[in-house]
Amino acid sequence: MTESFHRSGEYENPYEGQQQAPVNPEWPPPPAYAPAHAPHPKKRGRGPLALIAAVAIVAAAIGGGTAYGIQELTGNDTVASSSTSTNVVPSSQKGTVAGVAKAVSPSIVEISADSNAGSSTGSGVIITSGGEIVTNNHVVSGASRIKATMSDGKSYTAKVVGTDSKKDLALIKLENASGLKAATLGDSAGIQVGDQVVAIGSPEGLSGTVTSGIISALDRDVTVPTEEGQDQGQQQWGQGQGQGDQWPFEFGGRQFNGDTGSSTTTYKALQTDASLNPGNSGGALIDMNGNIIGINSAMYAPTTQASSSSDAGSVGLGFAIPINTVKADLAKLRAGSTD
Repeated sequence: MTESFHRSGEYENPYEGQQQAPVNPEWPPPPAYAPAHAPHPKKRGRGPLALIAAVAIVAAAIGGGTAYGIQELTGNDTVASSSTSTNVVPSSQKGTVAGVAKAVSPSIVEISADSNAGSSTGSGVIITSGGEIVTNNHVVSGASRIKATMSDGKSYTAKVVGTDSKKDLALIKLENASGLKAATLGDSAGIQVGDQVVAIGSPEGLSGTVTSGIISALDRDVTVPTEEGQDQGQQQWGQGQGQGDQWPFEFGGRQFNGDTGSSTTTYKALQTDASLNPGNSGGALIDMNGNIIGINSAMYAPTTQASSSSDAGSVGLGFAIPINTVKADLAKLRAGSTD
């Protein structure tokens, strides 16, 4: 919480003049997946700290491999992706936060999702000019109505295409959208501790907010509930038992901000000190060349702040799902998975 925006490399083609087989930039389709069971509310626990999903502000909160060659891709459903770091930022602003923000902000949207339990706000990343957007599953889980607002203020209605609760990922598609500016998906395998990064999202409904920092650590094990438990915060808000997003997490062998329950999944996350706040979930973590290297998904906050998401704030401990995890999951999401 679009045209492909990337560059072609100059190279000599040894096969020039010879007939070549067509290249299909899409991943092969995955097998069909059975729908997930209906979610069940679970008892909440307490901890000295709260690991808050940097985002779904529920209800009354403020609205708010060689993978692919570097090439010029066209088409509404073509993802701009690279196995190396593409220079998306103009050379005159290369390596600057301002340059990254200017180049990538048009590809980041604010997502508003309404359900029977209330409403939530998060962020998303446009990955095709036809309106495919990647976000966190917990941002849109159970939503009956989804709206995405572009950086220029234009809004679209969106529908869920596929979800993967085990990786906390979701793919949504805007209705009647074309010509959007798609982000370039980078390569998270090459990230090192200390690399500078930029985060863009909609914390507390403040669309297009830009923060910066570094990669603090790699391969952090973050455990989250699967779909059976992740509507907990919204369901409890609907019962008048909570304010804001009470998304439970487990990290370092301890549970934070509620009981994650018995049905959980663990993913490897990037840790960053770039400021993340409620509303950033689903937004982009970006390298200094303008490539998306992660999807922001969670943050720590002290228990005193966790009682209300509107009071929660960044303490420099944020987590993002590596973009290589997203790319590996994209075919499954496009096939309509509801896992």
